[in-house]
Amino acid sequence: MRALVITVSNRAAAGVYADTSGPLLAELLREAGCDPVEGPRVVPDGEAVEEALRAGLAEGHDVIVTTGGTGLTPTDRTPEMTMRVLDRQIPGIAEAIRQANRDKVPASVLSRGVAGQAGATLIVNLPGSSGGVRDGMAVLAPILRHAVDQIRGGDHPR
Repeated sequence: MRALVITVSNRAAAGVYADTSGPLLAELLREAGCDPVEGPRVVPDGEAVEEALRAGLAEGHDVIVTTGGTGLTPTDRTPEMTMRVLDRQIPGIAEAIRQANRDKVPASVLSRGVAGQAGATLIVNLPGSSGGVRDGMAVLAPILRHAVDQIRGGDHPR
């Protein structure tokens, strides 16, 4: 499974601070069986997210996971940019990620991240924090291979 990590952060893209959630996400995707894992590609929020997603689709990645830009601030637009490229949503993934650690981090339900399919690629938005990435990957890792197989037209395991 070829994967791409996109970090969405205005400040990291401007060099104000180093991206920490993207490298963690890349490591967790490798542990989940993705090889190669490209990125993180660090982009500011807004139109650059759509451009990065479309570039990843053109490159033929099986999985693209974003980190950041899923909150409620006026600049958080990752879900809107992601919806522009999706052919269909997979709402169960996004809902499971929001609920995964809700008791410990009540604000996790404020994430507006989406998940879906664009062509033959699975795209998932995760929050921009390291904790949000860990919680999201705890949900995504066990289903990742099956989701990619299904998108490719595979049958359910018997």
